[in-house]
Amino acid sequence: MSQDLTQQWLAEIQTLKQQLIEQQRDRDAAWESAEKWRKLYNTEAEQRRTDAHLAQQAIASLKAEIYQLKGLESGILVDGKAKTDAQQEIKQIQSIEDLQAKLIAIMKERDRLLQALKTEQDNHAQTRQSLTTALGDAIDSLARERAEAVGNGE
Repeated sequence: MSQDLTQQWLAEIQTLKQQLIEQQRDRDAAWESAEKWRKLYNTEAEQRRTDAHLAQQAIASLKAEIYQLKGLESGILVDGKAKTDAQQEIKQIQSIEDLQAKLIAIMKERDRLLQALKTEQDNHAQTRQSLTTALGDAIDSLARERAEAVGNGE
């Protein structure tokens, strides 16, 4: 009977050893899986940090371009209120999409103003030409009248 009991204990010990080996194997597999996920998470987090940094750089660059377009850097805006208003507008920009929309609006306004300036310059040139022609006609007319007056003995 003691031999049966010993055999039973030995079998139980063997079973427990086997279970311990399986549990250690499962633990090692879980550890490897956790390590794999930790690496993936860190890689993804690093990518997100890089993307955020690039987005911040793009925002800073676009803000600088807006400052330049609005004349803040070159001092074109002499009105302190206009400069303050522009700076407030720029501070309200929170995302690249906001910044891009603002930049597009500014570029459209710039294009509109450039077209208006060109139209004004064309109109000015046309007016100058008309006035020059009218002045030339008046001088010719005056010269003819003088020539007629001299010819008539006046």
